[in-house]
Amino acid sequence: MSEPAPSEAAPAKDRRRAMRDHALLAREALPESERTELTQRLTAHLVPLLRELAPRRLAFCWPYRGEPDLREFVANWLAEDASREAALPRILAPGAPLAFLRWRPGDTVVPDVHGIPVPASMDAIRPDLALVPVNAFDEQAYRLGYGGGFFDRTLAALVPPPVAVGVGFELGRVATILPEPHDRRMNWVVTEAGVMRGA
Repeated sequence: MSEPAPSEAAPAKDRRRAMRDHALLAREALPESERTELTQRLTAHLVPLLRELAPRRLAFCWPYRGEPDLREFVANWLAEDASREAALPRILAPGAPLAFLRWRPGDTVVPDVHGIPVPASMDAIRPDLALVPVNAFDEQAYRLGYGGGFFDRTLAALVPPPVAVGVGFELGRVATILPEPHDRRMNWVVTEAGVMRGA
């Protein structure tokens, strides 16, 4: 995907916002059938990567604004081994790291401050690996989220940090997101086209 307007002479903040908005609009414009197909291709690449990395506790995100829907994938991953655990992130306070709350298929969920479903239980776990949504991403495995910095803060706060695997669609690929000092590189990025190694 080519970098959208504004031009390269524009401030980096405006260019980053334009990249984010362009990727979001393109993703939300996908027909549901195409988004489902792309997600199936993406998860086909996730299977061998998770087999290699062998996490026991996996964090992922409830699908938002046309993101890949990984719920069925995670449910199947859990069903393969009863000792595995999965979690969804929850915003506790502005500027604070995310909490990762235990989730299993069928658990009660409630909307968070953005209307995104999160576990009603406050049973927190520490993930070994986090599947992190990407809007735009670049060849260095930097990502643009929604601008709140929650994942960057969370990955920086956890020592050691979980392995960070960016997940998104190829339509979000750009030459560079113009990373800022707080931006965290993903260890891997997975799209429908395959797996890219990052940090």
